[in-house]
Order: sequence, then structure tokens, then C-alpha cells
Amino acid sequence: MFISEKKVEVRYAETDQMGVVHHSNYLVWMELGRTALIQELGFTYAGLEADGYLAPVINVSIQYKSAMKYGQTATVRTWIESHKRLRTVYGYEILHEDGTVATTATSEHVLVTKEEFKPVLLSKVNPEWDAVYTKEQRVTS
Repeated sequence: MFISEKKVEVRYAETDQMGVVHHSNYLVWMELGRTALIQELGFTYAGLEADGYLAPVINVSIQYKSAMKYGQTATVRTWIESHKRLRTVYGYEILHEDGTVATTATSEHVLVTKEEFKPVLLSKVNPEWDAVYTKEQRVTS
């Protein structure tokens, strides 16, 4: 299982009056981690979209363990939790600089056509990408 790591400096605009990262920003960091993972595996979201496909989020689950604060650098760890016929689940850990877990999360995605939002199989659209995801997933079926 391949795990991507992306560093994110906590910006002032991402925090509340107490200097604590607002919960919505973790979703943005997850997207940064997911994009980095995909690129490190040799693919791009932009390429998928240029081919006429999108991968919208259909479910997100986040567990907040310990607040991130302004001035810290977060490490977003991202992996493929599971990859099935129509759905891909990404796993995430967002870590403090000392390695303690700030947040754990998953996001579930389905591949659809850009024009009609009709679900399609990644194996039909890009067999190479599908093979890499199948190989690198944490949960095998």
C-alpha cells in the first residue's frame, strides 16, 4: 500500500479567532493530499477531466482528534483505502509536526461522465489507473 505525504503550512486565514484551524479546511487539505497521491501514482485529475470524466465526493467521514493551530505544519497522509467497481475510498491522517494524529478521515468517490453525471467504471476509462488502484488499495476484495 502506497502512502503519499503532503506538507501543509497552516495559514492564518484557515483559523478562527483562537488560532485553531476551522474544521472545513481539513477537507481542502484532504483534496491536496488526494491530488498529490494521484500524481505520485502517475496520473492527474486534470487528465481525467480532459477525457470527459469527474470523480465527485459522495461521502466524507472525519474524526477530529487534536486541534491544528496557526503556525504549525501539518502532514497529510493519503492512501487508497479501497477500490471497487464503482467506488474508490481514500484514507487520510493529518498529523502534527511531532507525529501525533490531529484528524483521521475517509472520502468516497465515484467516477462519472462530465456531461451526464452517469457512473462509469475506471477499468473501462483507464485500465492502467484501475490496475494501480487495485494493487495499491489497503482493503482487498
